[in-house]
Amino acid sequence: MSVKYWLWLSALRQIGADRVCDLIDRFGTPENVFFADDADLRGVEGLNKAQLQELCLRDLAGAERVLEQCDRLGLRVLTMQDADYPERLKNIPSPPSVLYVKGRLPALDEEAALTVVGSRRATPYGLQATARLCYGLARAGMLIVSGLADGIDAQAHTGALQAGAPTVAVLGCGVDIVYPESNRALYEDIAAMGALISEYPPGTRPLGGHFPARNRILSGVSLGTLVVEAPQFSGSLITAGHALEQGRDVFAVPGNIDAPESAGSNRLIADSAAQLVTGPRDILNAYEALYPHKITLNDHRPQALIGYNKRPVQAEREPLALVADTVETPRRKAPRAPKKAESPKAVDLSERIKDFTPDQKAIMIAIAGQPRHVDEIVEQTDLPASRVLRALTLLELNGAVKQRPGKRFEIAED
Repeated sequence: MSVKYWLWLSALRQIGADRVCDLIDRFGTPENVFFADDADLRGVEGLNKAQLQELCLRDLAGAERVLEQCDRLGLRVLTMQDADYPERLKNIPSPPSVLYVKGRLPALDEEAALTVVGSRRATPYGLQATARLCYGLARAGMLIVSGLADGIDAQAHTGALQAGAPTVAVLGCGVDIVYPESNRALYEDIAAMGALISEYPPGTRPLGGHFPARNRILSGVSLGTLVVEAPQFSGSLITAGHALEQGRDVFAVPGNIDAPESAGSNRLIADSAAQLVTGPRDILNAYEALYPHKITLNDHRPQALIGYNKRPVQAEREPLALVADTVETPRRKAPRAPKKAESPKAVDLSERIKDFTPDQKAIMIAIAGQPRHVDEIVEQTDLPASRVLRALTLLELNGAVKQRPGKRFEIAED
């Protein structure tokens, strides 16, 4: 069956996700909807005049443009009738008929997936709790899902990545759009280690109305939802409400009783709508028996809590390909008498680093000459320590660098 009919039907502005499901139930496939007689369409109960007019236009030009974009950007398209479409998501009310995927999407139905949501204006307490919980859960084998927003969402993804695990971001815009822009480095790492998904076609801007709709997908792909620092009337509580309606588990981190950021999450606990969480084991215990091949109950704690700096991502430096292997190591103490250096020898990294992120490329160049301590790498690259730590972890996991005693890193041999 041609994907373009799915894209045509899902993109009709007058036809929402619930109406798409009604039409599929009635006609069997989007292609059948496309070729249905006008009289048959008028016989569908509940369709208004504007919806009928849009259906009867039968214009595939937009769908064909989207297919071309997806091919050019290397995006994957999943429809409700594809075997890889998550069964969990298919069974929620008004599931998205199409998912656009950037990166490598795990088989979600086989994963012990947990959605983590919370305030964009998170407190240090909320960020620390999220980092500790998500690192521990990811190291134990759970898949962390969140929405790539500032605050709790970003910290949830970061904790999972720091644990060396994939993570999935559900967006309220096209998967080719970085929003917010301050999370670009994190976006790139998620694309490299996990996946970004959306029901909106590439190029779709992050409009306000998209995010409440996005929340049903956040809860729908997971076994449960963890709420951290949710104010009253927040999007996080909408996600928790979807989870409850979908029959999923809800967990919440208790917060300061006087903090507005924790008013909603505390209320979930007080109303017995959410299970109180003080550590990873509170969640792992709920799923260990169901996913024994995925979850290991070891005591996983992060060595350091990190976060992505919110400064704009620096432009990639040029040239990146050639570096000298005798570059002098930056010294924090008074320099000793210089030793006679050998003639610099160029090291060509162009092929090896061509698919790396800008941060990863800068680090590879910094350590190409000799092993360097983390502090030296920070000084050499002029990157925030949090981003250097994140990039080093990914490079080490991918086998590009190796760590020597004393937190010194060097390029691994091919």
